[in-house]
Amino acid sequence: MRIETPKAEPGFLGPDHTARAVITGGFSTSDPFIMLMDDYLDKKDNTPVGGAHPHAGFETVSLLLEGEVGDAAHTMKAGDFQLMTAGSGIVHTETIDKAATMRLLQLWVNLPKQDRLAQPRVQDLPFEHAPTLHEGGVHIKLYSGSLAGLTSPVKNHTPMTIADVSIDPGTTTTLEIPAHFNTFLYVLDGSVLIGDDQTVLNKGQVGWLDLGTDDSASALGLTAGSLGVRFALYSGKPTGDKIVSHGPFIADTSEDISRFYSEYRRGKMKHISTVPESQRLSW
Repeated sequence: MRIETPKAEPGFLGPDHTARAVITGGFSTSDPFIMLMDDYLDKKDNTPVGGAHPHAGFETVSLLLEGEVGDAAHTMKAGDFQLMTAGSGIVHTETIDKAATMRLLQLWVNLPKQDRLAQPRVQDLPFEHAPTLHEGGVHIKLYSGSLAGLTSPVKNHTPMTIADVSIDPGTTTTLEIPAHFNTFLYVLDGSVLIGDDQTVLNKGQVGWLDLGTDDSASALGLTAGSLGVRFALYSGKPTGDKIVSHGPFIADTSEDISRFYSEYRRGKMKHISTVPESQRLSW
């Protein structure tokens, strides 16, 4: 297991914004996951921050841990989940115009090469509709994929499992994860002992599991520490593709990046709120 401890850095939304880069080391080691930011905002005034910006060539996956974010059309509350397929290109607006406390995990996921230019789509799964398990001191809220007998309704171009998992103090459990999926745990609270060697993962740390080569299930043994544990679980099937990343765009070549910028400047990328109703899915 590879263990990392992401450091808090000043965020781009001003002095009240702290950001942690949860994924480091380059895409070749984290495929299909490109980036995961843990954003904490403790905004004390009504000055608007954020705004409209483009995306293309990948998907954003948002899990709101605390607070609210959104607009009149759609507001995410604590525990809500959203998967936005930027695909061929969209414009997205994230503006916070009042005093607020918010913690958001936002993931960038690579689209398989054949789906790079997929039709833009947005899927919302609110906290109260996410499949849930409470059994033997283990509590799972599943947002994507399948885990512990649960299956999420969210549609994926890239197969992946995303869950918010809590385990009561001293409780031991085993979760089955596809061995050939890239998997990591990000501890939000408490601590957990992992595997036969009882590797300890503490609050604020990231633990990357060893990546297997076959599609069998890998048994992940977990024992919660004395204060229990809560962690976000991310597990995804590597695309095996090389990518080029620049600003808000992910592509296969530098030429594709240039084309995305040109399309955005010429107004060819439409706002995500204008996509057809058939591409706005609420579960």
